[in-house]
Amino acid sequence: MMLERLEAIKKEALESLAQAKGEVVLRAWETKYLGRKSEFNTLLRGVKELSAEERKAVGAKGNAVKHELYRAFETARTTSHAATTDWEAERIDVTLPGVGRVAGYLHPITLIEEEIEDIFFSMGFSVADGPEVESEWYNFDALNFPPDHPARDMQDAFWLTETWGKKKYLPRTHTSSVQVRYMETHKPPFQIIIPGRIFRNEATDASHEHTFHQFECLVVGDDISVANFKSVAEVFFTAFFEKKTEVRLRPSFFPFTEPSFEFDVSCMLCGGAGCPVCKGTGWLEIGGAGMVHQNVFVAAGYPRGRYQGFAWGFGLTRLAMMKYRISDIRLLMSGDLRFIQQF
Repeated sequence: MMLERLEAIKKEALESLAQAKGEVVLRAWETKYLGRKSEFNTLLRGVKELSAEERKAVGAKGNAVKHELYRAFETARTTSHAATTDWEAERIDVTLPGVGRVAGYLHPITLIEEEIEDIFFSMGFSVADGPEVESEWYNFDALNFPPDHPARDMQDAFWLTETWGKKKYLPRTHTSSVQVRYMETHKPPFQIIIPGRIFRNEATDASHEHTFHQFECLVVGDDISVANFKSVAEVFFTAFFEKKTEVRLRPSFFPFTEPSFEFDVSCMLCGGAGCPVCKGTGWLEIGGAGMVHQNVFVAAGYPRGRYQGFAWGFGLTRLAMMKYRISDIRLLMSGDLRFIQQF
């Protein structure tokens, strides 16, 4: 009885397949005659209730019918596809040029940062990092800023309205906050660089931006001097600008260094002769530096007077503008792809 029903299903399925046209109809045929809930598969699941001799005969017949129906289905699909396909529209002209993919571009800040890191790596420095949202302790107190220092005012910092316990937080105003964090967990001697984004409450114009990038350098050991700083700075800027560069120091004041100084580099355009870029002085102001104040060492947990070190920071954004001749700092944060694609 079951063998006859399998033969009847095969005959019915093949006759129906001969009339089926199009992908949708063929898929419906497949579901009806070969699907999991089809009569054909339901019939085969009942084989386990037959005797051993009947199971052998029905199983062989069922497999033969299944293979025959699948072969007929694939042949019908191929024939239907060939008949309904517009081969002229599908034709590919292999002589036409390919369509190139649009490549991504690194931001000029990223390019400068990677170049600076490579130079310092060659001098044996390591890279350190820290949180962009910083506590008042690491951003000001540990760096020897007096409680009434103007840098703490809203004019220079974006203070967060919420506090955690008694601690006040703010987006960091300099990468110097990472100095104490690093010294708390590392013992001298060491030499590190700290690139990162900083935030200051400043009006935006062609030369000022509230969000920009800075680059910190910190060297601590037993016998570190200003001469070490000057030597490292000259080696770095000579490699960065790819020409001999001199460094000039001018007295200044920063709470976290003593003595403190501003440092300038010889103008890379005129070589120190004087030009409109350097306003005829032959020098370009780069950043601030100095010998690490002993109060900062104490805040980090070091014994007073045990170590010496120098720290210096400068605007990484300014270096990008100088190297790539960018006249407006706002372009760097604009997100304009036309600008980014030039690098």
